[in-house]
Amino acid sequence: MAEVFTGSFTQQEPIPDDAIAAAVAVMRHGRLHRYNTAGEIAETALLEQEFAAFTGARYCLAVASGGAAMRLALQAAGVGPGDHVLTNAFTLAPVPGAIAALGAVPVFVETTAALTIDLDDLAAKARPGMVLLLSHMRGHLADMDRLMQVCEAAGVRVIEDCAHTMGAAWNGTPSGRHGIAGCYSTQTYKHMNSGEGGLIVSDDAGLMARMVLLSGSYMLYDRHRAAPGPEVYADLREVVPNVSSRMDNLRAAILRPQIPLLAPRVARWRTRHDALEAGLQGIPGLTTIPRPAQETFVGSSFQFLLPGRDAGWIDGFLARCAARGVELKWFGRREPAGFTSSHHSWRYAPDQSLPTTDAVLAGLIDMRVPLTFSLEDCALIARIIGQEALSNAPAPIGQTRQGD
Repeated sequence: MAEVFTGSFTQQEPIPDDAIAAAVAVMRHGRLHRYNTAGEIAETALLEQEFAAFTGARYCLAVASGGAAMRLALQAAGVGPGDHVLTNAFTLAPVPGAIAALGAVPVFVETTAALTIDLDDLAAKARPGMVLLLSHMRGHLADMDRLMQVCEAAGVRVIEDCAHTMGAAWNGTPSGRHGIAGCYSTQTYKHMNSGEGGLIVSDDAGLMARMVLLSGSYMLYDRHRAAPGPEVYADLREVVPNVSSRMDNLRAAILRPQIPLLAPRVARWRTRHDALEAGLQGIPGLTTIPRPAQETFVGSSFQFLLPGRDAGWIDGFLARCAARGVELKWFGRREPAGFTSSHHSWRYAPDQSLPTTDAVLAGLIDMRVPLTFSLEDCALIARIIGQEALSNAPAPIGQTRQGD
């Protein structure tokens, strides 16, 4: 009988006991709003201070979501209606969505077979004064040394979307620390879990002051501990709008105890990634994604390519894997499904010709790797994928497509 995986691709580990205790303490006193304090330092302010120390940044701001983090960073950097903002063609909808929310225009940059931004296409499309919202999509880091050289030469400022790279690094520099700001997500499926939430780090005092005001500090910006001093706000506080994107103390209390767990979690994800990769090596027609030696990556998801396969075969492959308990996503489908979509369905952005990206996405398969998977689970999943990749059997009758 064929092996079947019975685990869940969306089941995360429990919230740590000390985080639960901290959250209960906040609920007991009831002061959930970050500025509603009674002698104590707000959990949100402490989270910002501790995450800034973790990344080595001067400043940090906690906000409502990773998407809000990107939007605030772009707006604070001066992006507005009609501006053209560079970003990866291979990303998820909140990235171009953050650009479109400001009335700006996404300019998509091609994607390499390594799933990173194409630096030659970036150089061709970069213009002085532009911003690059760089998505480290699914945890794959581009050559950040060369990328920054390209952007500095072109006069392009970089804001990093680190939703998939919290705890990652390039040549020892933490992800999020190359550009003017780094934006992170604490959504359940990411690396620290508060259900929803975001963090922004920066060394730029003016940029951070604008983000604090934008986030909804009113005139209470002096209660931030990982932010510039009050003098930086003097000329900004009456001209920067309040768009209310704050994080609350409940989520901050849940997150603070998870910061020391990040490094061990990264190591655990690496062992699971390596187990999946080892199990999928040498399978005809299936290509894994090489990881450069300079990259310290977070393997919280896994990707592989099925080049040259048509849509009907891939649909059958996905259905056969799903029938055996393995949930895979396909970025080559033109219609969006669940969380998975591509530039073809982002109709708020102008149509753009991206033949290299389309060729990569046509065979790109993706799956989540929660830490609730054991190494034995990863080996079993790899065996199932490998067996079905070699099969031409039809899809099981009635099997639904996997999307989210």
